[in-house]
Amino acid sequence: MTGLPEAVISSAEKPTVVRPGDRIFRALTSGAGVFIVVLIAAIGIFLLLRAVPSLQRDNVNFLLSRDWVTNDPANLRFGIIDLLWVTVATSAVALVLATPVALGIALFLTQYAPRRLARSLAYVVDLLAAVPSIIFGLWGIQVLAPTLLPFAEWLNDALGWIPIFALGNVSTGGGGNIFISGVVLAVMILPIITAVSREIFARTPVTHVEGALALGATKWEVVRTTVLPFGKAGFISAAMLGLGRALGETIALTTILSATDSAPNYTIFDGGATFASRIALGSAEFNDNLTVGAYIAAGLVLFLITFAVNALARTVVAGKKEYA
Repeated sequence: MTGLPEAVISSAEKPTVVRPGDRIFRALTSGAGVFIVVLIAAIGIFLLLRAVPSLQRDNVNFLLSRDWVTNDPANLRFGIIDLLWVTVATSAVALVLATPVALGIALFLTQYAPRRLARSLAYVVDLLAAVPSIIFGLWGIQVLAPTLLPFAEWLNDALGWIPIFALGNVSTGGGGNIFISGVVLAVMILPIITAVSREIFARTPVTHVEGALALGATKWEVVRTTVLPFGKAGFISAAMLGLGRALGETIALTTILSATDSAPNYTIFDGGATFASRIALGSAEFNDNLTVGAYIAAGLVLFLITFAVNALARTVVAGKKEYA
């Protein structure tokens, strides 16, 4: 005698039955996961195979050269150092500007605003994601650049002793510089970061919030001690998602940065081109395999950068999951 009810014994001895629907669903989900991995690997292999011949014919250092001459397949001279600087700088400016604003909006909508107002404001913020990139680009170069020119000049005068704020294309080139591009990118990634952060903060356990309130915490103390610790891993994920969006933006930055044709001086008031905008602007040269390979090599670097950003984000998030 084991002392256990017969129903428990019989259920424990009963073999597990796997239904056909479960098998089909498991096969579909496993297939989808494998397909994504294979697709990403295929893209990486394609980029690598098409880039290697051009890299072998490159007459300058691909990683350190500032040259970009690809119209003569017999004398290829292309390097990515300037493209890397402009891509990283514009994305960094966008992230610095967008993350605190997105954090404030997400906290306001989930913790402070009345439900009806929060729903309306969230809808308006989400609508920013529906605006085409070309509209953002035109708005940035025609409206935002002239409007922010006095502020950019003041920033250049006041902080010009810091190399990153030193003299660049502040008053020239119609405002087509990294600073304006970063502001436009910040507006573009704002709805992505806000939407994800809002969903994370809204899922803060009610027991945590009520416990803090029962102990006499103010609204801000509740946010600081419960909402932010619970949601910071998700907020970092949202920021990295926005960073990935910023790194790959093409049309808006092509519109803004193409207004200035000059080599970067490694300040935020420079012109230049990102990886994506350089590829877009060079599409007219895609009539030779070696020339195309040069642009594909630049695309391969951008591909690897996005992978590195996502890997870093997953590492950071994995270390921040105090609440699961």
